[in-house]
Amino acid sequence: MKKYKIKNIAGHLAKSFLNNPLTSILAFSILTLGYISLEVMPREEDPQIAVSGGSIIVPMPGASPDEINNAILKPLERRISEIKGIKDVYSTAMHNVGMLNIQYEIGEDRESSNLKLYDKVMQNMDTLPGGAMMPLVKPFDIDIDVPIVTVAFYKKEELGIDHIVLYKQIKDIQQDVNSIQNISKTTLKGAKKPQFNVLLDLDKLAGYHISIGQVVQSIQAIAKNSPEIDLPTKDNRLVLFGVKNAINSIEDLQNLIIAQYLGSLIYLKDIADVKYHYDIQNHEEALISYHEDGEPFSQNEDQVTMTVSKLKGTNAVTLAEEILHTLKENEERLSKHGIGYIVTRNYGERANEAVNELVHHLVLTIVIISLILIPFLGWRESLVVTIAVPMILAATLFVAYLTDQTINRITLFAFLLSLGLIVDDAIIVIENIHRHMHLKDSKHKEFDELIIEATDEIGPSTNIATIAIMLTMIPMAFVGGMMGQFMLPIPLNVPVGLAVSLFVAYVFTPFLAKKFIKRSQGNH
Repeated sequence: MKKYKIKNIAGHLAKSFLNNPLTSILAFSILTLGYISLEVMPREEDPQIAVSGGSIIVPMPGASPDEINNAILKPLERRISEIKGIKDVYSTAMHNVGMLNIQYEIGEDRESSNLKLYDKVMQNMDTLPGGAMMPLVKPFDIDIDVPIVTVAFYKKEELGIDHIVLYKQIKDIQQDVNSIQNISKTTLKGAKKPQFNVLLDLDKLAGYHISIGQVVQSIQAIAKNSPEIDLPTKDNRLVLFGVKNAINSIEDLQNLIIAQYLGSLIYLKDIADVKYHYDIQNHEEALISYHEDGEPFSQNEDQVTMTVSKLKGTNAVTLAEEILHTLKENEERLSKHGIGYIVTRNYGERANEAVNELVHHLVLTIVIISLILIPFLGWRESLVVTIAVPMILAATLFVAYLTDQTINRITLFAFLLSLGLIVDDAIIVIENIHRHMHLKDSKHKEFDELIIEATDEIGPSTNIATIAIMLTMIPMAFVGGMMGQFMLPIPLNVPVGLAVSLFVAYVFTPFLAKKFIKRSQGNH
């Protein structure tokens, strides 16, 4: 018989890898790389959306809201609107200060946007009215402003510790958490910080003819540390003089001289009650309510919440585990001081659950596909497709890892969406091999030649069909706004999965067919 002449790239790939000893090594390598990518890729519940913006704060002491609005905010609004990519500008005028909030279009590069905003403010410094202070430009960073873990610390009723002990212990925990790698920032919400409280007696102030301003100036004068630099000495050294902070205890503050009245010195203790306590001006309170061992528990005072945020692109799961491990290490010390804690938000745990659930669905879908194929093609052919699908997903995961993507619900949804598409190429190849095995004309053909011919035969139509589906997914990458950013993993991963499915169908499906399928001589 005349030997079959290969006409398509599908046949060339099948022939090159059919008897190549490196094919099995390549298959094992792809599966290994896919598994490693699944383990090391950062896990998040949702994809990160590029949101950029910022605030401009311009103080102007003594100015009214109308003056702030007309002299500062309106001119700045016009200048800021000149920046390309600006979506909205909101302004707020208050006594003594004006604020502009700027939001860029979704998808604008954050670093570039922050730089353009700062440059525009600096370029228009000369347009600010006299009396206006230096503007403060504060960029908005969603990557570090959204916490991945929040922990509520509370006082246990049986020990009854004070606010200062509570704050200091939590501050130590915060310092330990800050030392964890890839932590961007931590904050304490509702913390009652220790301070000197000066409770003035207004009747005594009036009796001694002392104003509140005098008291404030006297306290500020000793609360500051103002160093002076002397001239260089003969050996070219600078001499630095500094006054130590004069407030070290309650006694130092109580013995502060405020004024002189009828030849007698008036001390702060004569006109005020001085205490070292927490910031009594802080009236924030929070309620903790949860169930423990089936019993409801409620706590309604002195709760301090610590929020922890991560750097962009880091694994929320492993980082959350490190934070919880740090809390566990300090649990005994906290309990000794009468402090309990509850993890009120664990983004890492939620992200891990979402990823594991979708991975479970992927495995379940592959099993269902293989079971469906058994009655139509046979269990050996079904086994070939079942092995090919994980290889496609593994290669796609590795490409996603190389392009700095994260594993999240939308990424895995893209894999689920593409699963019904990527399996087609392997099924088409194995079905055509199965059909050729039962043709009378194939009775005297070598099995290798039969596999190569069957693969090459469906190459053109399979290529066109797969490329057409890829092209329908690519336009989704150009959708703007938040929805476009949120759904971006679909056009990034589905076309890659389809391209990989072609390669696997032409390289590994023929190889696996030769290994697993028993040749049946054609009789029908």
